[in-house]
Amino acid sequence: MRRFARDFFASRIATAGLIGLLLVILAAVFAPVIAPQNPYDLSTLDVMDSRLEPGKRSADGTMTFLLGTDEQGRDMLSAMLYGVRISILVGVVSTVIALAIGLLLGLFAGYAGGRIESLIMRLADIQLSFPPILIALILLALTGQGVGKIITALVAVQWAYYARTARSAALVERRKEYIEAAQVLGLSPLRIMLRHLLPNCMPPLIVIAALQVASAISLEATLSFLGLGLPVTEPSLGLLIANGFQYLLSGKYWISFFPGIALLVTVVMINLVADQLRDVLNPHLQTQ
Repeated sequence: MRRFARDFFASRIATAGLIGLLLVILAAVFAPVIAPQNPYDLSTLDVMDSRLEPGKRSADGTMTFLLGTDEQGRDMLSAMLYGVRISILVGVVSTVIALAIGLLLGLFAGYAGGRIESLIMRLADIQLSFPPILIALILLALTGQGVGKIITALVAVQWAYYARTARSAALVERRKEYIEAAQVLGLSPLRIMLRHLLPNCMPPLIVIAALQVASAISLEATLSFLGLGLPVTEPSLGLLIANGFQYLLSGKYWISFFPGIALLVTVVMINLVADQLRDVLNPHLQTQ
């Protein structure tokens, strides 16, 4: 762990990205505490405060909107804090579930081989042959809106990436001597896969998972922008961008601009951390 930390923090850009990402996560977790307003509580909204410019005060003079308000009178800063919270929750949960499913299927396919491997890989090939946004759109059109449903759609989109990666890593590790030694000792296939194969297959999967969190957040924002993601009562960053899109040409840029910047910064910081993880966990790059 000390060597991993030393190698990771050797990059100032990755360190800055990690610090920024931790700040975003803390802001999202403590959004109910630090947000000036609860954007989900309709009783706190005033239609007289709709589309106010950044820095303007509310109609009753009790609140200053640092980033302005949207068409419903919601404080944009508060809406963005809650929106980041939903976006990160959806991205992380969908990635963890897809990683677990794809990892188990890929390990099983790589270790078992034969028809089981062919069946699992053909299913993964079929899934990867379609654009991710098309699959997600079809599933959400059939199931409807909601956090749980969009997580399910993102899991269906992502699992094949982990399955193929885990299967490739398992094929390489299966030919090594420690696997043969475990088989000679009479260990069960399940124990060999979980206790021996799994730890040695994790490094590339960790990198892909970090990258897929950013992809999942971006895809969720795209789906919400198209109106098939989260409901209006639970606005994510994508839905906030969509709400202000019609006002861009009328000078009310802040409704879409600030959520767009928040989405961009979050995705960039995740990618910076993922790129450094790839360099640290890749033994071939370490020896160059």
